[in-house]
Amino acid sequence: MKAITIPRFGDADVLRLDEVEIPEPGPGQVSVDVAYAGANFAEILYRQGVVDVPLPFVPGIEAAGRIRALGPGVEGLRVGQPVAALTIVAGGGYAEVVTTAADLVAPLDGTALELGVAAALPSNSTTAFLVLDRVARIEPGESVLVHAAAGGVGSQLGQVARSLGAGRVVGTVGSPAKIEAARSFGYDEVVLREEAAAAGRFDVVVDMVGGPARRSSLELLAPMGRLVVMGNASGAEDVGIPANELWFTNKTVSGFNLAAFAVAFPAQTGRALQRAVAAAASGELRIQVESLRLEQAAEAHRRIESGRTTGKLVLEIERI
Repeated sequence: MKAITIPRFGDADVLRLDEVEIPEPGPGQVSVDVAYAGANFAEILYRQGVVDVPLPFVPGIEAAGRIRALGPGVEGLRVGQPVAALTIVAGGGYAEVVTTAADLVAPLDGTALELGVAAALPSNSTTAFLVLDRVARIEPGESVLVHAAAGGVGSQLGQVARSLGAGRVVGTVGSPAKIEAARSFGYDEVVLREEAAAAGRFDVVVDMVGGPARRSSLELLAPMGRLVVMGNASGAEDVGIPANELWFTNKTVSGFNLAAFAVAFPAQTGRALQRAVAAAASGELRIQVESLRLEQAAEAHRRIESGRTTGKLVLEIERI
């Protein structure tokens, strides 16, 4: 089958369209004929070697398509069924066929979701529900600040915060050109990241940017506020947070990593994915998708790395 591989760590140009063996599902797994694969910052980290993966490696943490085969012990799913699939545990989504745990797929039967839209749900939308509900434990009426509000996961966090009953929802962006795009994703206000201090105090802050934004995020928390750390898109050095400061100010810092969570709690992850599919199908979540061809994976990575994206990029898999 055709797949994009990482033969060696490096910049986007190392990505290569290759012929690889078709994977077969093991116990508790399914294989999926992929129609679309989501493109994410996580795959850039794999390509750069920030996350240690065996080479050559097929990246791709999410996909949508139809079930190709069921592994031993899988029940409740059927061959040919349209699904959204979270493939973050072992990767492999940038390919014509991918395998993943049956717990990490969500049927699309009865929805009007196009597969290109469904491919944008397993990572970002699932993360948004888990971060705000499971980690931040948001309460009705609370205020939320989201950094990188125009990006893939940022576009979902504002909408999910609103659906979970948040009061005031504010987003930050890195450039004025992204303000209007971010506003369309359910935010009450959108400000430049360096101007966030003027936006007041928040019960919940979600930071996937890192660097100066991480330090300022802690300062923006109200008493009993929660900062959720879930990325470092800036590539900055880690930011130390003194435990005594948390003690004296009644603040909390939590981390969230979708891959680690999916390994530890696959059933919970799957339920969050199903929740995301239902929200998108009902119109509660708006998903903005731009499609590129599979062989344009390097271009997708360049756009994500340069911060030139709003919404979500997906790769269309064409059968050859």
